[in-house]
Amino acid sequence: MTQTFVRPAFLDQLDQDMMIGGKRVPAASGKRFETRNPATGTLLAMVADGEQEDVDRAVAAARAAFVGPWRTMKPAERQRIILRLADIVEAKYYELAMLDTLDIGAPLSRSMLGGARAAALLRYYAGQITTIHGETLPNSAMGDVLSHTLKEPIGVVAAINPWNGPAGMSVWKAGPVLATGCTLVMKPAEQSPLSALRFAEMCIEAGVPEGVINVLTGQGAAGAALASHPGVDKIAFTGSTGVGEKILHAAAATMKRVTVELGGKSPNIVFADADLDKAVPAAATAVFANAGQICSAGTRLFVQSSIREEFMERLAAYTKTIRVGDPLDPETQIGPVVSSRQMEIILGYMEKGKSEGATALVGGERMTGGAYDAGFFLEPTIFDDVTDDMTIAREEIFGPVLSAFSFDTIEEVLARANATEFGLASGVWTRDLATAHKMARGIRAGSVWVNCYQMLDPGVPFGGYGMSGFGRESGMHHIDDYLETKAVWIKLD
Repeated sequence: MTQTFVRPAFLDQLDQDMMIGGKRVPAASGKRFETRNPATGTLLAMVADGEQEDVDRAVAAARAAFVGPWRTMKPAERQRIILRLADIVEAKYYELAMLDTLDIGAPLSRSMLGGARAAALLRYYAGQITTIHGETLPNSAMGDVLSHTLKEPIGVVAAINPWNGPAGMSVWKAGPVLATGCTLVMKPAEQSPLSALRFAEMCIEAGVPEGVINVLTGQGAAGAALASHPGVDKIAFTGSTGVGEKILHAAAATMKRVTVELGGKSPNIVFADADLDKAVPAAATAVFANAGQICSAGTRLFVQSSIREEFMERLAAYTKTIRVGDPLDPETQIGPVVSSRQMEIILGYMEKGKSEGATALVGGERMTGGAYDAGFFLEPTIFDDVTDDMTIAREEIFGPVLSAFSFDTIEEVLARANATEFGLASGVWTRDLATAHKMARGIRAGSVWVNCYQMLDPGVPFGGYGMSGFGRESGMHHIDDYLETKAVWIKLD
């Protein structure tokens, strides 16, 4: 595997400090942890390992910035800053993409696709600034009384991010904070801290005041301390359902506002009238992109019985052509999973599937030999003969593992698709308009993609039902979660 790329100058500094109050500072304890390239095992950086004292410092910096001039800055001025940031992120996105590729193993070709979306998100949030407003409300009070509402920034926000899309997640969490006049302490996952730190530097370059965007690097204990911190007004968390439950418990004592976007076990449903030339590659991409490390991955494939044999033959053949390898190779479609621990978890699920009676139609093993031995590469895997009660059919695997089922009727597949605690996303493939509408209404999930999968847009909300969380990201609903509504009564007589 050859690696030809421009190494980000950001990595010339082996010791990477956190960003607090506009300055890069080490952990108070002096501790650091490693972040390594999962494709090669190469050490990328020694990152400041934040603990309680660092959490206190970061929250204090965010609070000082919030009570300063930032929250009262004119909307047009905040808008200009965000638009400058969008230009910087767009112009320098290669750095963020490369850092993500080196940190999590995502193919660079995939990482680079996030540049246009990141800039579009920031420009969308910049546009939302001038739409924030209260309302004048009629009331039935005695006398002449005026009542109206004010929309005000909620305060200090803690964003706790996952490792599977670090650069994009940094923008997604920072955008509404900047638009509403809140301030942020962002805790990136310990597996992928680098692009969040570089993004924070870009914020300073764009003119975001010191302390408005802080990046607290550290491990699980730092995230837990941030979630329970009395100086934090809101938590925005993206990650596993198990950790989300812990964050809700931690936040309860101080009644923080919380939004959580959690795991999924999303159904992707193919009807007999579907365009198979489009549905087959999309079914593979829906689950294998980013080595399956996507919360909304279409991991449960339901194919109508009359076309099941043909569809599965074509899907298996397509999957065997997927190129797994060096994330820096432009021909690579799937890189390694993020860590040895994640690889072992996924391999455990593969073995569980086999032991419970599922058949590995394609894949099912770790990839070995040559350069594969240095990294955490897994075969894209399709399990057939899966029943709804199997472990691989019920639990989120977060790896390149697909479970395939057959069905006969709309009523049957709706019941089975909804027979899960999750409800993040879903896909439907049909040429029939009535079927599309019935499925869109019947599926209990935050997103229903018809004849497509994984479509996202800054103006369209994304989030889940049930154990997939609550709250929405993107769209006008996202902004509302960062605002308080204040009622004002004025007696006029």
